[in-house]
This record gives sequence, C-alpha cells and structure tokens, in this order.
Amino acid sequence: MSVADGQARHVAIIMDGNGRWAKRKHLPRAMGHRRGVEAVRELVRSLKDTSIECLTLYAFSSENWKRSDDEVDDLMNLMRKFIKSDLPEFIANDVKLHIIGDWQALAPDIVAMLEDALEQTSKGSRTLAVALNYGGQAEIVHAARRAAEQGEITEKTIDANLFTAGLPPLDLLIRTSGEVRLSNFLLWQAAYAEMLFVDTLWPDFTPEHLQLALEDFANRERRFGGR
Repeated sequence: MSVADGQARHVAIIMDGNGRWAKRKHLPRAMGHRRGVEAVRELVRSLKDTSIECLTLYAFSSENWKRSDDEVDDLMNLMRKFIKSDLPEFIANDVKLHIIGDWQALAPDIVAMLEDALEQTSKGSRTLAVALNYGGQAEIVHAARRAAEQGEITEKTIDANLFTAGLPPLDLLIRTSGEVRLSNFLLWQAAYAEMLFVDTLWPDFTPEHLQLALEDFANRERRFGGR
C-alpha cells in the first residue's frame, strides 16, 4: 500500500507530560498521574467511534523503577484502582485487555488482578494493549531468544515472538508533551509506523486530539521503503 487509506487499525501512544501538567498547575505530581488515568478512561470510551482495532498505551516502562519510591507506589496504586474500577466498563464496551512487557514481575496482587481482567475481557472485539514493566530492547532480546529456541532467528520468527504477536501491525505512534523520541517503546513494531509528536500534555489529551491524529494519518502517504 502506498497511500494511507484513512483506517489506522493499530495506534500506540507514549503518554508523556503528567508531571509537567501538575507542576504548571502547582499541584502534587501524583495529581498529574491521576488526571492522566482520566484521560486514558475517556480515550478508551471513544474507541467505538474510531477505526482503531488496537490501542497500545505506554503505561509503565522498565526504566520507571528508577523514579522515587513514593511515585512508583502511587503509580502501582493507581493501576490497582484503575483495573478494579474500569473492568466492568471494559466488558460492557467490548474491550479486550492485552498486556505487553514483563508484567508478571509486578506485585502478586496486581498480577492476579491482571490475570482476572485478561480472562474476563478475552472475548472483546477491540483491544486495549497496556505496556507494563516494558522495554523495547528487552522485548527484542526476549523474542530473539525464543526464536532461537524454536530453531531459526529471522524477521518472521522474531515478529512471531514479540509481546504484540497477533495484534495488527502498528500504523501510528503518537507521543504527547512535545518530546521527540521513542523512549524504548515498540522499537521493532515502529519500523514503518507513521509518527506524530504533539505538544499537548497527556492529561489534556482528549478523544478530539485522537481524532485529529487519525485525520493527519489519513492524509499521509505511506511508502514502506518504496518511492
């Protein structure tokens, strides 16, 4: 395909800017994370009105453990609350949860909650993929090792052993807050994805911003290495 057909099936977002949002409003950093969760909630509710079959969100990277203990604890507690409060809504809105990353290394109670959520949402028609304890370089190493165990390391076998195996190819990667880098996110999958960097801080990112991003994608010419 040489020209985008307007149908972005898989969109990924690096949700950046919670801390700066809170700082600008003279609020504790934790309030930025809480408002960021609200932005996630609003976006997931809007998926039914878009072409998106899979939305992948960078929620907690393997590097985020370097943050202060208080901030990490707050993020983990927010995760617990989000899973508990939004699981019924996921089910009602036909959303399937998919986790990428080394999420089984998280606290045992969070792992149990995620396993339950994965099972209860397994029949959903649209996918919300959440990157937890995730790093793109580690994912490629993991996939290459699995491919080697299976007999041969090729692009195809690596792709089949990524955490995103079975999901649609990545069409569009968005980063909020004005930063222009991938931060170790979906490095393999982003090889030919379109990218969009916006100045909006994540807590202020709305379904309307997402719709504008999809319209931008529809107007791009995709060459996949061709002319």
